[in-house]
Amino acid sequence: MIKIAIDAMGGDFAPREQIDGALKALAEISDIEITLYGDPEKIKPYIKDEKRIRIVASDGVIDMGEKDPIKAIRSNRKSSMAMALSSVRKEENDAVVSSGATQALIAGAHILVGRMKTMKRTAIAPVLPTASKKHFILLDSGGNLEIKPEYMVQQAYFASIYAKEILGVEKPKVGLINIGTEEGKGRQLDTDAYTLFQENKHIDFVGNVEPKEILDPPCDVMISDGFTANIVMKTIEGTAKGMSSIMKEELMRGILGKLGVILLLKNLKCFKKRLAPEEIGGAMIYGLKGVVIKAQGSSQADGFYNAIKQAAHVVRQDVIGKVSAIIESEANQDG
Repeated sequence: MIKIAIDAMGGDFAPREQIDGALKALAEISDIEITLYGDPEKIKPYIKDEKRIRIVASDGVIDMGEKDPIKAIRSNRKSSMAMALSSVRKEENDAVVSSGATQALIAGAHILVGRMKTMKRTAIAPVLPTASKKHFILLDSGGNLEIKPEYMVQQAYFASIYAKEILGVEKPKVGLINIGTEEGKGRQLDTDAYTLFQENKHIDFVGNVEPKEILDPPCDVMISDGFTANIVMKTIEGTAKGMSSIMKEELMRGILGKLGVILLLKNLKCFKKRLAPEEIGGAMIYGLKGVVIKAQGSSQADGFYNAIKQAAHVVRQDVIGKVSAIIESEANQDG
């Protein structure tokens, strides 16, 4: 059985949505067991059947607006997030899913789960929708504001294996986010990374990709430093919300417009659903010894269920083991 730890108290709607998502996962996925870390008094009213689920009492919650995430983790080892993360380090669970504060989760994962021996930097990598109804991986979306090109290569290995094993892409292609498609464009970081990607036999590199292609990219993985990729991700989110508002405003003009809204209601809901990050589940933190999935802070039951399903699939496919094998092989060749 795959054992998954849930930070039941982290997130905007905790613990209700986390618990409902966990219960749905248990009903739909037969090979998982779930441990909820949180306040038993707040959790127990929602649990009707205790089969394959247990509660571990925690003490405290790391605030979503925490300004010093490292201090928060170190001084709150009994919090729901810290206890869930520690359980993976102790091999009590195979994966963690949390909707808690992103930076606290990244810091906690470093401290309490630990980085893979040969992975120089971790990265947070959401899976986003494309116009062609496929998905692509964006990294690093905020884990490392500054990074070395050789560390980006390791992250690209991880993303390529994830794309193959989890997204079902037979030969994942990698693109470097840049201001132009020509070789030699961009900063020193970009030109150096371009050379390393181009020379690496483990990466199917398509070259530079401009942000204007972000929703219909010629690749399955788009990579840059955390500052750039985070701006790209937030631009996508903001544009999606803005477009939805503009469409709603324009369609509500006049009687015919309002009638059109009624007729198009199903299509509009599908549009919103396609762009919703919850449909994928969450963003995996790459480079750790265990599987850690960051679900949206505003995740409701279905979104959290998808994050649990994602975590189970990553464990099932041994993504971390496969990445480790490639990186260790590279290290041995260099040695």
